[in-house]
Amino acid sequence: MELNLQRPILFFDIESTGLNIASDAIIELSFVKVLPGSEERIKTWRVRPWDYAGNCQKKITPSAQAIHGISDEELKDCPKFADIADEVISWLEDSDLAGFNSTKFDLPMLAEELERVRRYMGKDIPVNLHEKKMVDVQNIYHVLEPRNLKAAYRFYCGKELENAHAAEADTLATYEVLKSQLDKYPETLKNSVDFLSNFSERQKIVDYAGRLTYNESREPVINFGKHKGKTAREVYLTEPSYFSWIDNGEFTLDTKRQFTLLKQQFEKEKREAAVAARKEPLTGEKFDASINQLKEKFTGKLF
Repeated sequence: MELNLQRPILFFDIESTGLNIASDAIIELSFVKVLPGSEERIKTWRVRPWDYAGNCQKKITPSAQAIHGISDEELKDCPKFADIADEVISWLEDSDLAGFNSTKFDLPMLAEELERVRRYMGKDIPVNLHEKKMVDVQNIYHVLEPRNLKAAYRFYCGKELENAHAAEADTLATYEVLKSQLDKYPETLKNSVDFLSNFSERQKIVDYAGRLTYNESREPVINFGKHKGKTAREVYLTEPSYFSWIDNGEFTLDTKRQFTLLKQQFEKEKREAAVAARKEPLTGEKFDASINQLKEKFTGKLF
């Protein structure tokens, strides 16, 4: 079954130097953009993983190289992510997103690379990945038929996945699996990105690392440490230095940015409340207190 699309959807997959979102980097990025009408566009980049603070190439961990087979030497002449950022953004701008296990790794890693470009290169990033609908095909798969991508491809598509862990092969396989899922579960799944995004979303998170989540009232809540379970607003009002601790700690740039945006929101609300209080008419006890203060300051002498 072809996807029922109101706007383009971008399937993507990432290979990286390792699994640490905060310290590792993208080395291969593949996009398969499906337009309404099922036209497909494919783009794959090899990327030189760059340490912007140290101004050097990041090393691939042995465990990661054992999976994807890409070496440091193969990447030394490739563009840095900052060099392809404009093109990546142009692919992202008008699209919803889809991937396999992407909400846990690929999406946070992509967001982290964009934040590095923003922070270290001073570049404006006109896309907000948090605002995009995300269909995680693995989550749909695990709800209905718990397995991995290779087994999912065999189960839904009836054939073996060749060249697994190559970004383009994995991305195309993910696209085929989602279409087959729609064919297999017509009574459970709706052919709608809105439905599939909600169906595949396990937890309402604010940042991709899950340090902040939404409660039932859509209030951001701290999801770790001593303040776990408290709203971010409550923590800001009682311990504003906690937000500085986050910004200076070993957290992903995306996590730091979401805390910063919340801090800016709370500070704006405080300023607006202060302005409103100044404009409020003085009545009753407030009026009497104000008059008494003026009497104490004014002695009756002009000179």
